[in-house]
Amino acid sequence: MEGFTGAGQSRVLAAAIVVVAAVLVEVVVRRLLPRVVEDRKLVEELNARCRWPLRALVAFAAVRLVLSGARLRPTLSSTLAQVLMIGTVVAGAWLAERAVRVAEDALMRRFETDAQASLRARRVRTQVRVLGRVVTVAITVLALATVLLTFPQGRTIGASLLASAGIAGVIAGVAARSTVGNFIAGLQIAIAEPIRLDDAVVVEGEWGNIEEITLTYVVVRIWDRRRLVLPSSYFVEQPIENWTRYSADIVGSVLLYVDYATPVDDVRAEFERIMAASKLWNGQTAILQVVDTTERTMVLRALVSADSAPDVWDLRCEVRERLLAWLRSEHPEALPRLRTELPTRGPDGAGQGETVSDGAGQAAASTTATGAKEASLDDAAAKGPSRGSGRGKRSARTDKPGPGASSR
Repeated sequence: MEGFTGAGQSRVLAAAIVVVAAVLVEVVVRRLLPRVVEDRKLVEELNARCRWPLRALVAFAAVRLVLSGARLRPTLSSTLAQVLMIGTVVAGAWLAERAVRVAEDALMRRFETDAQASLRARRVRTQVRVLGRVVTVAITVLALATVLLTFPQGRTIGASLLASAGIAGVIAGVAARSTVGNFIAGLQIAIAEPIRLDDAVVVEGEWGNIEEITLTYVVVRIWDRRRLVLPSSYFVEQPIENWTRYSADIVGSVLLYVDYATPVDDVRAEFERIMAASKLWNGQTAILQVVDTTERTMVLRALVSADSAPDVWDLRCEVRERLLAWLRSEHPEALPRLRTELPTRGPDGAGQGETVSDGAGQAAASTTATGAKEASLDDAAAKGPSRGSGRGKRSARTDKPGPGASSR
């Protein structure tokens, strides 16, 4: 290096001014932004994520200004210029990517929702997340294309690719059809919105919430904290259950199998009292009806509503537990029973039928059968002993009446 020309000295001075101005801007931003912007988290993320990319960009730009006025050998000057150009492009892409991430996180915090309360918030969050990925991919591709164009060979490759774009497109489409399909499906999800972040869905027989949406895959957080990762094309091609497509509130059902002797009006009154005292009920749906019967029981169905799928699950469990506890304590006869008919013998020895229900009925049937048997023995003793059966009299006198013969 032999020195700088007159124009080169002015460029060195300009580069120094650029560096000093960049430092001053950084100091002003760090001191002034916290006073102007209310979102302190945004200021912290800007300082943390964009500081080093901005410094690298300013450094490469300043060196390029200095190099343009330096008197160097042509080969060295061209090589350094290309390196600095690549560095400037990479630093600019780095800064743009970090700025997109900061803006994405700021919008996600602004539209953060609790318990799936706002459809608009979930819509914006989904679009911001997917479009942020698209912009990041576009920045990366544009940066790589710009770097390749700095090489003479890169321009030749680009021209040849444009010339054979048809064949290359067919080959790429066949080789990466699943990846391209998932990419397009991710864009469809962002635009058509069949699912959104935090939506409650049933996928592959599993209930969960949409945790993450990318351009190629979707992560579903299952209720037991497992993660189900599915390609984006799945949500475009396969049917799914979306419980929060238009609203987050949902209706659940509770089934109770009770005896025919159950007082339905009393059960309905207790159900309404339970719903009025529950903190999970949103005050919309509370219905108890007899919806079916079987050969042994009738089926009571209680419909309840809550503001979200997790709340309606807890509300169903609460209603089921409290109704069962109330039936056991207030109406134990309302619990399901197994009725049957046991054959017994009457006083005349003929067979009779006795309806039995559970253990209590079996005990009653046993008592009735014992009483009938003892009554039969007493009748035989009253008729007198048979021939040569003196022992029969003594037996009749010494036998005590049984429970079934108390009327004698």
